[in-house]
Amino acid sequence: MPEMTFTPKFKRILLKLSGEALAGNSHNIHDPSILAQLSREIKSVRDFGVEIGIVIGGGNIYRGASQIGEDVDRVQGDHMGMLATVINALALQSHFEKDGIYTRVMTAFPITTVAEPFIRRKAVRHLEKGRVVIFAGGTGNPYFTTDTAAALRAIEINADVILKATQVDGVYSDDPRRNPNAIRIPNLSYKDVLEKGLRVMDLTAITFAMDNRIPIGVFSLQPEGNLLRVLKGEPIASWVSGGQL
Repeated sequence: MPEMTFTPKFKRILLKLSGEALAGNSHNIHDPSILAQLSREIKSVRDFGVEIGIVIGGGNIYRGASQIGEDVDRVQGDHMGMLATVINALALQSHFEKDGIYTRVMTAFPITTVAEPFIRRKAVRHLEKGRVVIFAGGTGNPYFTTDTAAALRAIEINADVILKATQVDGVYSDDPRRNPNAIRIPNLSYKDVLEKGLRVMDLTAITFAMDNRIPIGVFSLQPEGNLLRVLKGEPIASWVSGGQL
């Protein structure tokens, strides 16, 4: 463990990653360089004693409702999306463990030959022992996104914060990739997000976070090291909370 040069801003975090983030700019389902970067990021944070839970999406494999056509109904499509998150979780686990990071994958529905079923007390115990816990399978129910799953798991494990890694460096008034005049918003309230329809997380996830007073930090994974910078308190994230952080 490195010499402690700072006290992390949060002790236990829930990191929300999209499936698309694992693909990077490649045409493959998983970009090995992205997986390697994530492994280094997680190790650097864990080495400072931060307890880490991760919720991963499956959009690099199957985007659920947006890919559902006449041949696949909504419930079946959502189940397919949940299974895609398990594939991503196993890919992360494999890379993490190659780097000596003890990792457990827990699923919202039983697939006991490849992962543990989610049991709240067991998940918390893994975290307390310094293991990274990857929560796969969403909530286990159709019609709920992995954003909602992230908020739900954060509540269940008593996380101090939800950190959502995106392709942009925070929350904007509009999509900055399409609108160069979009304004970055460093601090806003849950109600701001709900009333302005900002695309931070879905409405159910925001409501869960608001009701349980869990702040949400939105930041970019690039450049490497940003996760640790957020935990150092550097102003590189936008914050959604009941008050300024």
